[in-house]
Amino acid sequence: MAETSSNAPFQESRVAALVYNPAVRGFVYQFVTVLAVVAFVWWVTDNTIRNLQAAGIASGFGFLDNRAGFDIAQIPIPYNNDMSYGRALMVGIVNTIIVSVAGIITATIVGFIVGIGRLSSNWLIAKLSQVYVEVFRNIPPLLVIFFFYTGVLALLPAARDSLSLPLDIYLNNRGLAFPSPVFGPGSWLIGVATIAAVVLIIAMNIWARRRQMATGQQFPTFLSSLAILIVLPVLGYFIAGMPVTFDIPVKGRFNLQGGAVLGPEFMSLYLALSLYTAAFMAEIIRGGILGVAKGQTEAANALGLHPRKVTRLVVVPQAMRIIIPPMTSEYLSLTKNSSLAVAIGYADIVAVGKTVLNQTGQAVEVVTIWMIIYLTLSILTSIFMNWFNAKMALVER
Repeated sequence: MAETSSNAPFQESRVAALVYNPAVRGFVYQFVTVLAVVAFVWWVTDNTIRNLQAAGIASGFGFLDNRAGFDIAQIPIPYNNDMSYGRALMVGIVNTIIVSVAGIITATIVGFIVGIGRLSSNWLIAKLSQVYVEVFRNIPPLLVIFFFYTGVLALLPAARDSLSLPLDIYLNNRGLAFPSPVFGPGSWLIGVATIAAVVLIIAMNIWARRRQMATGQQFPTFLSSLAILIVLPVLGYFIAGMPVTFDIPVKGRFNLQGGAVLGPEFMSLYLALSLYTAAFMAEIIRGGILGVAKGQTEAANALGLHPRKVTRLVVVPQAMRIIIPPMTSEYLSLTKNSSLAVAIGYADIVAVGKTVLNQTGQAVEVVTIWMIIYLTLSILTSIFMNWFNAKMALVER
């Protein structure tokens, strides 16, 4: 009895140590949280299945193999109304990716121009950039989309009175018509040459960076990359026997014949998302540049560098570590804002999914597909931007 009573304080101290151990408490809290989340998901799923069964609605994704029976205006991949709902949703996914990627590229370019313009010593450029930011940043994106759709593109001339642009390009209220390539036998060689050019450009940039780190000598990577990207595909084009021709749009009595067309729905959504997001990016870029120590600019100027080189080689590379994280959020917002396409009839994943939902009544499945698609696109964007952020991080020697 005496031995047992003497061990009691020791055992109590061990229990107290476990209770007050941060690692143990953290594990317990996480375990309880996981159990609660799993129980909640199970309850929601079970409740949904019961409600669907009570309403006589079949659950599952088997409906994706059924005939769609509806047409889609914008079809970047082959599709007709005899194909399945799954194929129709795939068209919507591709349309979402196209407008998101195009918008991200344009918004980044415009954002950099406007962001640097806001810091310009030229009063007019700085004020114009400020007005652009304040206007687009304070208007809801849906209104910007409606502005381009009903206030700009709808006011363009009819197809028979199209505005003629260089390179056989026409602009009218039905969209932008341009020559479309027609690939003949042997066109694969052009693709191979393009891939080889990209690989060569990457290898050249890696070599140029290592050479500069070792010797301090710069290599004209931009001009060299541009030359490689043009020369190799053109060389493949001639070696393959010039297999690519162009279907050129021609003015008819009432419409344009031939070529490819970017409809007003795509143009409105693309311009609105690009210019709206660029306004936020411009402020991010301006803040990143201002976050670089002033001494860096003074040191570059003391070396006699041209102001353009100071910005391109000294300021911007150091500002990128500040710019990239919030810019990632803007990329994600642009991708998710593409769902506003349903307001003007652009066939993105939401618009196509809404049609599928109305025809099949599979609301839970369609909404689940929407969530999976946007979650996947967001995760892929985040993974790429995290990798790019790691590449741009300043490394101590």
